[in-house]
Amino acid sequence: MNKKLNCIMLVDDNPDDNFYHERVITRSNAADIVIPKESASDALEYLRSQKNNHNTHPDLIFLDINMPGMNGWDFLMEYTKLDKKLQSRAVIVMLTTSENPDDKMKARALNIAADFKTKPLTKEMLEKIIIKHFKQTIPDQIILP
Repeated sequence: MNKKLNCIMLVDDNPDDNFYHERVITRSNAADIVIPKESASDALEYLRSQKNNHNTHPDLIFLDINMPGMNGWDFLMEYTKLDKKLQSRAVIVMLTTSENPDDKMKARALNIAADFKTKPLTKEMLEKIIIKHFKQTIPDQIILP
């Protein structure tokens, strides 16, 4: 039996993107729990509140860059201030519409985000991320949305 992730968090101010990406994750059977957050500050507050709850702490966080208020870069700076145990539990993937090479270079330079991908999230992209960062495969019965 192939193992899947326990929890994936989506941080994106666009509810349509969150809905679509949650659907890709659910239909791919890639995680037991998907937690969509429409702001970076809500996502950080959730992470802080889940400090001792291992079941609902994300294994993987998909983070948008361009959001009102606190953007993805601000989120990463605040994320580094969280308890180190919390940080070590999650892989962060920047998932954005930006194809700006400066954004990719900035993400690499910060060395916080593990990967940088362009929206939309696809089944194939999700598979590659899980294999690359979690050294496992997701189940074969994947259905496209």
